[in-house]
Amino acid sequence: MEVTCDLEVDVNGEEIFLVNKEILSSFSGRLRKLFNKPSATAAAKTLKVIFHDLPGGTEAFELITRFCYNNGRTQITPTNTCLLHCIAHFMEMTEDVSSSPNLIELTEKSLEGIPYWTWSEIVNALKQCQDFFPTANSSGIYDKILETLVGRITTNSDTSPTGSSSESSTLRFSCDTGSTVSTKNSNHRAWWFEDLVILNSNSIEKIIKRMVSQKVDHVTVSRFLFYYIKCKLSNATSDEKKKATEIVVDLLHSLDRSSMSCKGLFGILRISSSLNLSKCCRSRLESMIGSQIDQATLDNLLVPAPTGMDSLYDVNLVLRFLKSFLSAGGPASLTRLKQVGSLMDLYLAEVAPDSCLKPSKFIELTTALPDAARDSHDAIYNAISIYLEVHVLLSEEEKMKICCAINYEKLTLESCKHLAQNSKFPSRTTIQALISQQLKLKSLLQDTDHLKSFSSSLKGNGCTKNQCNDGEQIILYAKKLDLSVENEKLKAHLQGMQWRVMQLEKICKKMQTQMSKIMKTRRSSPRSSRSLPRLCS
Repeated sequence: MEVTCDLEVDVNGEEIFLVNKEILSSFSGRLRKLFNKPSATAAAKTLKVIFHDLPGGTEAFELITRFCYNNGRTQITPTNTCLLHCIAHFMEMTEDVSSSPNLIELTEKSLEGIPYWTWSEIVNALKQCQDFFPTANSSGIYDKILETLVGRITTNSDTSPTGSSSESSTLRFSCDTGSTVSTKNSNHRAWWFEDLVILNSNSIEKIIKRMVSQKVDHVTVSRFLFYYIKCKLSNATSDEKKKATEIVVDLLHSLDRSSMSCKGLFGILRISSSLNLSKCCRSRLESMIGSQIDQATLDNLLVPAPTGMDSLYDVNLVLRFLKSFLSAGGPASLTRLKQVGSLMDLYLAEVAPDSCLKPSKFIELTTALPDAARDSHDAIYNAISIYLEVHVLLSEEEKMKICCAINYEKLTLESCKHLAQNSKFPSRTTIQALISQQLKLKSLLQDTDHLKSFSSSLKGNGCTKNQCNDGEQIILYAKKLDLSVENEKLKAHLQGMQWRVMQLEKICKKMQTQMSKIMKTRRSSPRSSRSLPRLCS
């Protein structure tokens, strides 16, 4: 019997097929309903149907045409199950149209064997699903394959499934596999990393969210996300890069902060400026970096200022990092705080010579951290000295505001001496520096007075041998002071303190001699067995 071709089908503008209307409509509810309309019963010998969004395109239409012409018989494999299932739904090849055989039913039976599919077959099926996502999603096949993929990853978390390595080799994405993004725990890539980079960011988002819900290790998840974005940015359009970056940042933000690499986050930050990321995405990225800024390096912080900003480096970005660090999950440990203090000292030395850096921003940088972040303020003094040398037109009031960042009690003697002779600093700062040294001397003198009082209370009770060098150290400390300052009263007062220290030194030496004699007496007496505290060491 001769089969006529009375139907012309335009598939997505790609190709035109000439088929038999009755044969295809006997399996497709979509075509059957179309031909039942009055407008479709025209006297024309050949009808024409145009599909603009047929899933799978010409390949899929050719498969269902063969299925229909072969009276509902075709070979269904893991390779074409997803494709056939989606076009069967699109063409409404349901039980109502053809009770047996039924293409939807046949593909669903094939899906029942998905636990036995190889890893590469699962990944390929998911890739097909995302290519015609609306139909795959509405039919439920997308979620089923995605769930199977995640299950395969979690079941074989350490090693790849048996036999999947060679099978998945054709799916591997050619990116720089020799320079994987480093993380704080390991550079190791899990077996499934390279296979999944062929998936789009929407699929990755669903996969990662499902993995997190199943308690997959956050370190592994974050390591994959850094690897994925690195590979994705090497071969994608600007819009694809932006979308992928925003999704990856959102996913990283949902993980434990301790699970991700600070270096990897800075890597994303470097490329984000050209992608015009959303404000929310950029804020989350900066927050994650700020929470672990103690792991950053100086090079990480030296981000060029955006166009229109009056400085060489983006100091506002660094200030936001510091704010996030100080507010992230309560107070930071003292060790981490001091690490950030050391990092900021290096940063201040780099930005201080910038003639465009405004005093207000420089002050914000020097005062951003609490006093406990630094044991010494020598680095801050040096940075301020450089800044004042470059910004010669500052008023005395502006200079004093800048110098308020210095804790003079945390300056070493050498820095105080340098400051006293530094003409770039206001005269009032010189006095403050000397007063801080005076307070240090007073503290030492008080300690010596307590020492004397303590030794008197021990008189007659004996004492271990001691070497009282405190007086000599105090004298040397006082002699190093540069007293060539304008404040004569302060100079005279410090000289008086120096004389008193010398007197205390003599007293301490006498005490040492007396203690030695007492100790000799106590050692010669057999009844003395009680050990006494050491006076001086």
